[in-house]
Amino acid sequence: MRARSFDDLYEAAASFDELYDRIADAVLEAARAGDVVYAVPGSPTLGERTVGLLGERCAAEGIPVTVVPSVSSLDALLASLGRSIDAVLTVAHAPDLDHFRPDGITPLVLFGLYDTATAAEAKLALMEVYPDEHSVTVVRAAGVPGQEQREEIPLYRLDRVTIDHLTSVYVPPLTQRPATSFERLVEVMAALRAPDGCPWDREQTHQSLKKYLTEETYEFFDALDEGDDERMADELGDLLLQIVFHARIAQEEDRFDIHDAIRSIVEKLVRRHPHVFGEVAVSGSAEVLVNWEQIKAQERLTAHRKSLLDAVPRSMPPLQRAYELTRRAAKVGFDWASAADVLAKVAEETEESREALESGDAVRIGHEVGDLLFALVNLARKAGLEPDEVLAQANRRFSDRFRYIEQRAEEQGRSLNEMSLEEMDALWNEAKAQGIG
Repeated sequence: MRARSFDDLYEAAASFDELYDRIADAVLEAARAGDVVYAVPGSPTLGERTVGLLGERCAAEGIPVTVVPSVSSLDALLASLGRSIDAVLTVAHAPDLDHFRPDGITPLVLFGLYDTATAAEAKLALMEVYPDEHSVTVVRAAGVPGQEQREEIPLYRLDRVTIDHLTSVYVPPLTQRPATSFERLVEVMAALRAPDGCPWDREQTHQSLKKYLTEETYEFFDALDEGDDERMADELGDLLLQIVFHARIAQEEDRFDIHDAIRSIVEKLVRRHPHVFGEVAVSGSAEVLVNWEQIKAQERLTAHRKSLLDAVPRSMPPLQRAYELTRRAAKVGFDWASAADVLAKVAEETEESREALESGDAVRIGHEVGDLLFALVNLARKAGLEPDEVLAQANRRFSDRFRYIEQRAEEQGRSLNEMSLEEMDALWNEAKAQGIG
């Protein structure tokens, strides 16, 4: 019987996925011509993706496969460490760490390091969860008489020791969940709300926290607009805290907990993406949105809502709520024909506002100015614009040009209180002419 190794493929393949495919193809090609024995170290079902690929491909071609069990390298490794499996143990394959994030509190065994490059990649992935100095045990040739070696090192040195295809690593658990763990955030929040926790955190209610949820949202928007990745991550963390905070208060009141909130959004995402999690086929994002709205409409029926507008939160900022109310009404045909028609309505509301101002009736003035603002929101919507965004742009233009007035006044050694409206207006037009804002 002719024997061969696949060392040459290990050296030539650009990735482990390519390596596994090429080994499986080579073994399958030989199997088409006759009986083949494909031997792997340890158990053929532990960390050996080629065995799974061969099973699938041989089944597709009607080639019989017999898997002969063997003592796994996990057994040999645990014996070397003097441990038994008396608790949950995570077993991972080093080349697959891109698809896996350990929780940090479950013992971890890592197979398939192969070489220094793979060890370096595994080290970097593990250091996302474990401290650089976290002690790990490297075991080479576990269970092989006369060749077994065991070495305890800090994690950061994982790619600085001898590594070969029989190398495995044992990573003991942390004493507490890592700071990158969502569960750790939930634990910290519980500690803050505990009887011996933080007095301020314990005093908070859903109502008292409302303002912080909106504030953190707007702070994230600022970071997003500035393109500041570090600040974006920080503000998203602050926003996540608010969500966990509200969930913790609800849990203490026996209403729901964070897992109920997570379950709700996961089920909703799966339900509204049948083209991803079901058998529905779509041609593009436009069809995705159509399906999304149809599914939402069905959900509204089961939620026993009395009006199409019930889905628009009453607490939404007024400008945004006006946009959403009219957008939803427009879906059933209750809308202006064109932006030009809305512009005529703006003119009408402007005239009614002028008449209200002349009357001096504060209630009437408020009513008419509100109608004028509502008409302007409709104008933006019919023009294909987001009213929030166009107003934000106008705010930035005003702010930049007013700052220009302040700067020019300072250069002249004057305060704004000393300048006439005509002088400030001239500087405003000067800023506008320079393209400021």
